[in-house]
Amino acid sequence: MFEKRLILVTKTNLKSVKSDVAYWRSQPYVARLAALETIRREFHQWKYHAEPGFQRVYRISKQV
Repeated sequence: MFEKRLILVTKTNLKSVKSDVAYWRSQPYVARLAALETIRREFHQWKYHAEPGFQRVYRISKQV
């Protein structure tokens, strides 16, 4: 259930910072979607203290 992550940190000068847009546009759509899903899961864990998922829907039908 837990994912191992490698965190890479680099120190740069603020004048030489490149746009994040260029980086993400260079990534394939599968990598962008995977990053978005990771952010979404982390947000749900932080905000609601639960894994995101579908809510249960109950339908009551009249029995004849």
